[in-house]
Amino acid sequence: MEQENPGSAVKAKQGRDATCGESHGLWWAEASIWTDRMVSALGNGVRGGKWFSLIDKVIRPATLDIAWQRVARNKGAAGVDGQSIERFFHQSERYLAELQASLVDGGYRPNPVKRVEIPKGDGKTRPLGIPTVKDRIVQTALKMVIEPIFEVQFRPGSFGFRPGRGCKDALREVDRLLKEGYTHVVDADLKSYFDTIPHDRLMVLVEGSISDSRVLALIDGFLQQEIMSEMAHWQPTTGTPQGAVLSPLLANLYLHPLDRLMEQGGWRMVRYADDFVILCASEAEAAAALRQVTAWVHANGLTLHPDKTRIGDCLQPGQGFEFLGYRFEAGQRFVRDRSLMAFKDKVRAKTGRSRGDSLGRIVADLNPLMRGWFGYFKHARPYVFRILDGFVRRRLRAVLRKQDRRPSMGRSKADHMQWTNAFFAGQGLFTLVTACEDARHPR
Repeated sequence: MEQENPGSAVKAKQGRDATCGESHGLWWAEASIWTDRMVSALGNGVRGGKWFSLIDKVIRPATLDIAWQRVARNKGAAGVDGQSIERFFHQSERYLAELQASLVDGGYRPNPVKRVEIPKGDGKTRPLGIPTVKDRIVQTALKMVIEPIFEVQFRPGSFGFRPGRGCKDALREVDRLLKEGYTHVVDADLKSYFDTIPHDRLMVLVEGSISDSRVLALIDGFLQQEIMSEMAHWQPTTGTPQGAVLSPLLANLYLHPLDRLMEQGGWRMVRYADDFVILCASEAEAAAALRQVTAWVHANGLTLHPDKTRIGDCLQPGQGFEFLGYRFEAGQRFVRDRSLMAFKDKVRAKTGRSRGDSLGRIVADLNPLMRGWFGYFKHARPYVFRILDGFVRRRLRAVLRKQDRRPSMGRSKADHMQWTNAFFAGQGLFTLVTACEDARHPR
């Protein structure tokens, strides 16, 4: 069952090759769970449209072992119990056996979620929930079992946290629609989406496809997990914590009816998790789409951010929109200001003047960051690459000046003569301008 995303490079790795002999198209699904027989049932439909008897697939030892391997690969911090991936690893067989026994006898209860605040890059913070290792294993096992049931229902305009899809696919779709003339854009922002999803309405959507009471109880238990933040703790009545394994799937599920509403109304919406834009042919069409979205959002217990939701003709200067790190305006793509600030902050962190490493080691530390950043933002206006190359070299010159025990003098002509652009190129520094030229004129 192929994904409805012909632009994704991952589609080339579907079918038998991607599943080590399995012939179905769900290349990403765990083959030991989603056999050809079950995949066939996905395509043909199940009795009553709901899936029964799924808990045995979640709690069997083989599923939990695969889930543990995935959790271990993802690493991550310890939860409220202080147990790290490394500590779990040393006695993983015993811990997995205990976990499986508690799931079988019904004694399993999720631990509280550890809540931390992570910087967003604009001076604000985003709450992140860190479940314990054991809870991450159970959530991963659950996800492996239930994700295909919902994934085959999700719409082509949804790109976030879905197998074989990503930010670049969403950006390509936006670019395609803009080139086709859909330049009047509804730029919408859901306020604190992950923290405000109503639990009861979310569970109704889950129950629309799953009737296994024990699976439903596990999902509901994770939604009701107590949250601990330093000395405070509380039980949430809404939301699904960012950082939990199940959160992206459940968040996509809650917005799935909005995807269908937009599709049925003929609106062209591109959504990545809770970040979405609706591209229209006229201002009147955009206004009508915004009215539809506003009505749906209010009816489903969510809130549009009043200061971040707007309509604009992105061909006009000053009326562009931001999406997934880019700014689309006046027919061109720019790197949005927050993305530039985040990049510069990362460079500053690696090029502190008091850093005692050699230039070669600093360059080796910088290059992966530079390559990854260019790989994502290479479609932006080229002028930004020259500016950022200059910024990186200034930071490196400041480090070298400090190592020479010379006073800080800002931008000095002597520094440029001693440590020229060619000097840094000779040290192997990745150059954004050169990468841009190579991409435009491949040899």
